[in-house]
Amino acid sequence: MARAIQRLTAVFVSKIEKRGVYCDGAGLILRVAPGGSRQWQFRYRFGGKERYMGLGGAQTFSLAEARVAARHARQLLHQGIDPIEDRRLKKKEIRHAQITTVTFEQACKRYIMSHKASWRSAKHYAQWCSTLANYSHPICGDMDVRDVDTDTVFRVLQPIWNEKPETAGRLRGRIESVLDWATVRGYRTGDNPARWKGHLQALLPARSKIRRVRHHPALGYA
Repeated sequence: MARAIQRLTAVFVSKIEKRGVYCDGAGLILRVAPGGSRQWQFRYRFGGKERYMGLGGAQTFSLAEARVAARHARQLLHQGIDPIEDRRLKKKEIRHAQITTVTFEQACKRYIMSHKASWRSAKHYAQWCSTLANYSHPICGDMDVRDVDTDTVFRVLQPIWNEKPETAGRLRGRIESVLDWATVRGYRTGDNPARWKGHLQALLPARSKIRRVRHHPALGYA
């Protein structure tokens, strides 16, 4: 009695060049086109209609891999899910995730470009770029902007908070503005981790209370 499934062999798949459709069983087929190109397909019925789902070329996916893919498709059918529709939706989700994924550095650049025209001088633009590039980007520039949290902001600010309070204060405000922009654009959700009142003020001393370092005046040469 012939086997109902797993009729093909890896050797047959690698050598067959004759045009035709060769069944492995349980919906998995190997379609050989004129010229010898070989493609895996999963044949099934859904909603009363026969459908063919491409599983890739035999040069890329082995017989064992094609069987695994066909088995997954059968499992989806058992759950009442159309395998082709399921794959389409997953691809759409991946594309959406790629579109909506923005690093913190990219968010900074987009915020700066969208507000540049309203700033009073080129110096103001340069200060925005330099403070973010020098202090924040080395720590979180490559992070997905949605992953920037309180700990991240604290790690950016803490090293310069006491030594350079004016710069640190401006930097905090700029990070807060960028994250607000990212939230409005849909790149992140939740509260802004760079906000001061009721948040960072619990972790960092107010700039007005930071004791400034006063150096002794330089002695005269004589």
